[in-house]
Amino acid sequence: MTGHEGMRARRLRLDFGAGPLAVAWTEWGPPEASRTVVCVHGLTRNARDFDVLAARLAAGGARVLCVDVVGRGASDWLPDPRAYRLETYVRQLRALLERLAIGEVDWIGTSMGGLVALRLSVEDPHRIRRLVLNDIGPYVAAASLAPIRSYLGLDLSFADLDALEAHLRTIHAGFGPLSDAQWGHLARHGARVEGGRLRLHYDPAIRVPFLEETAADLDLWPAYDALSCPVLVLRGAESPVLDPATALAMAERGPRARLAVFAGVGHAPALMSADQIETVAGWLGH
Repeated sequence: MTGHEGMRARRLRLDFGAGPLAVAWTEWGPPEASRTVVCVHGLTRNARDFDVLAARLAAGGARVLCVDVVGRGASDWLPDPRAYRLETYVRQLRALLERLAIGEVDWIGTSMGGLVALRLSVEDPHRIRRLVLNDIGPYVAAASLAPIRSYLGLDLSFADLDALEAHLRTIHAGFGPLSDAQWGHLARHGARVEGGRLRLHYDPAIRVPFLEETAADLDLWPAYDALSCPVLVLRGAESPVLDPATALAMAERGPRARLAVFAGVGHAPALMSADQIETVAGWLGH
């Protein structure tokens, strides 16, 4: 794994409609950089998923902020589980950028993190300079989320890190062919201690609105078609979430995204392999 000498763990309290809550992120690269990249993770993941990619972008001169969405990682949990919705996450990210006095950014969103970007673009159309959507599109069929609903509904605990890692290897097999070191990294940063056992590093209550909202298909095509920034779409060739028809349509309408497909990967590319990292870095110009 890449060393973390340039990583800075940061945390501050923000009030974005749910009372003052601590928001955490990891920051890489020079604070005075001319470009800032914001990385936002998937539904049950956290900021440390982006360590390898962030180190590469920082080495190219970018300032990189990898944010723990509320309810995940080192950020606080919401007092009301019903607030675990895209609208809340948009408010959190906007509040953070405003507090840090950061204007236009490049955005890398994996799955849920990409949906946050689409919702943000409606409210703040000039915030994103270049957008990377990692295995997510403006249309998601409810049926494609059945595997996520099945494991999100479980309240599991694990005796040790090996057991937790084995679980991650099963539910996140779609991440692609990762090394033992990379799976270990995801397990270490995806674990929290509770009652002498390990649990996954998110609030189990995130399942409450997710199970309700994903009963129907998600359609954000109007938000996508209105995008004015260049878009790069990453797709795992075996992804059940971003289907081929939607990905091709994204290349043909709205911002006419560039499409990159990775063989042997499902949902979603982990952004840890050299080909995925260089695809993103090259497109962003870092």
